[in-house]
Amino acid sequence: MRYESTAIPDEQVPRARESIFQHALDTYGSESNKVVSVWGEFKDADLAFRPHEKSSTVLEIMQHQLLSERRFFAEFLGVPEPAPGAVLPAEMSVAELRAAMVRLALPRLAFLAERDSAWWLATVPFFDVERQRVWVFWRRVLHTAHHRTQLTVYLRLMGEKVPATYGPTADVTWQGADPTLSVEAAGRRKA
Repeated sequence: MRYESTAIPDEQVPRARESIFQHALDTYGSESNKVVSVWGEFKDADLAFRPHEKSSTVLEIMQHQLLSERRFFAEFLGVPEPAPGAVLPAEMSVAELRAAMVRLALPRLAFLAERDSAWWLATVPFFDVERQRVWVFWRRVLHTAHHRTQLTVYLRLMGEKVPATYGPTADVTWQGADPTLSVEAAGRRKA
């Protein structure tokens, strides 16, 4: 994939203590990059946009992303996190919100890199149930993808460019991109 910008380059994603968990660090770094990329398509004037009166605004979704991710990592995974009041930037601008996402993600990556199998596989409270930490981590990644997708829909409704996340979009493509848009493409196999 070719992304226009990368907030957390691959070389800034630490190596996992146990290589079996490297995919979790790589994915969290990549998903954070995707969030920052999508957020970067908004202008400060767009932060109050909502497609429907019952929908959250762009700003509310961005704030929720930062705050709920902090909660997941602190409360459910046991990761050292800043105080809740220190999560949101003082200035609610797209640039500052994007910077906050990166500022919060980098120490999480460092912490997660040092964890061993016993830590990842330990059962922890998760709301009103118990789950393994690795399950909670992946639930967080999915939650993040959900909110990022909300904002890509907002971009489309606003007539703005939708950046590439998992592959090309109607707005961003490149030579060698091979989206699966047909039955034939779905049936291809690499030998």
